[in-house]
Amino acid sequence: MGDTAMVLASNSPRRREILTQGGLEYIVDAADVDENVGIDDPVGLVEALSLKKSMAVADSHPESIIIGADTVVALGSEIMGKPADEADARAMLKKLSGVTHQVVTGVTLIKPEDQGKREHVTFHSVTDVTFYELSDEEIEAYVSTKEPLDKAGAYGIQGRGALLVESISGEYLNVVGLPLGRLNQELKKISK
Repeated sequence: MGDTAMVLASNSPRRREILTQGGLEYIVDAADVDENVGIDDPVGLVEALSLKKSMAVADSHPESIIIGADTVVALGSEIMGKPADEADARAMLKKLSGVTHQVVTGVTLIKPEDQGKREHVTFHSVTDVTFYELSDEEIEAYVSTKEPLDKAGAYGIQGRGALLVESISGEYLNVVGLPLGRLNQELKKISK
């Protein structure tokens, strides 16, 4: 990819860890955007927000590849973002208990400026996650750790939330917040 730096348009420590794990060099310029875009479809929502986030910082980094991402948990047509409070986290975990849900991450890559133009590619990745049946006591114990409060769907698979997960089908790192394998494939395509 030459000397072109990548810019992560996110303050997520998990996304930073994933990029570092992949050996990718990047800087962080977190986008501050209104996430209320009026889209009810999980795929449409994460793709729109990833584009919005990456576009918000693109003008500041014309020579860089911009990476914008957004992740939601979807149970059927219900989109579960970060819980508002502990009661909301409990309610989300009750709904997820014993069932399979989807973690959907949208990613937008904006290419470096070329002759005054910038092209972008937006894609998404979906991972199915199945939870064990959770007792009220298990839910309460997990919520009391505060871990669920800043996580979409009220759990972090990379933390104690792993204890809730019976199985996954799809890319694990997508559930953490960024589908590194797919991202790498897309970066190879745009770097040609």
